[in-house]
Amino acid sequence: MQTDVRSKRKKWVAGMKGKYILCLVLLLLFCALCPGRATAQPLPLPNVNIEVGTATEPQEVVGTLQLLALLTVLSLVPAILILMTSFTRIVVVLSFLRNALATQQTPPNQVIIGLALFLTVFVMSPVYSEIKTAALEPYLAGEMTQEEAWEAGTRPLREFMFRQTREKDLALFLNIAGAERPETKDDVAFSALVPAFVISELKTAFQMGFLLFVPFLIIDMVVASTIMSMGMFMLPPVMISLPFKLLLFVMVDGWHLVVKSLVESFL
Repeated sequence: MQTDVRSKRKKWVAGMKGKYILCLVLLLLFCALCPGRATAQPLPLPNVNIEVGTATEPQEVVGTLQLLALLTVLSLVPAILILMTSFTRIVVVLSFLRNALATQQTPPNQVIIGLALFLTVFVMSPVYSEIKTAALEPYLAGEMTQEEAWEAGTRPLREFMFRQTREKDLALFLNIAGAERPETKDDVAFSALVPAFVISELKTAFQMGFLLFVPFLIIDMVVASTIMSMGMFMLPPVMISLPFKLLLFVMVDGWHLVVKSLVESFL
């Protein structure tokens, strides 16, 4: 009985090998007869050439320098976004809020930075609209030179930064630079205005972060003292206080209050 089963199995294996060999031979014949279909067509690659030649007119050199200046400005866009807009205050306050809740990485950094970016666009939209109307559109229409467009475009941004900058911080950098007392706002250089604006934003953000920490700190203290009085020394207080902090934050609609306070602080 076993010999019959083994003989049948050998015959089946031999038959399957014959079929595999036949399929392989047919595939090779197909590839030999149809080489155009079997081989993949090469993808066309773009030809990029960078040449350094001799300019025949001064305008060509000026155009090249303008392109290099534009690329330099584009590389500095992240720094401009962070240091010259409302992004710094918003992202620092949201980070303080997450630390006060003690939720580790919830919400994650991507969510916090994304929310900060959109709130920055919302807060800065009147400034950007004014820059577009006063500088960008006239410059594209040929009604302004680059210098005039730069002066008109930076004026709304400077006004926004002056409203959020403390005189004490601005005087600090003016004294360090040894500059004379400015008579008007136009006499203040960007090199002194930007760092003064940044440290003013950091101070405001830390003040708002302290106010966010106070109610959650009270909850932590109450929970810790209760656990200590019950003799449960091995139980981490954070595990007990976290649900109560989340419950408090949700009941008072915390995200609405925080975002509302952030946006109204720039008005």
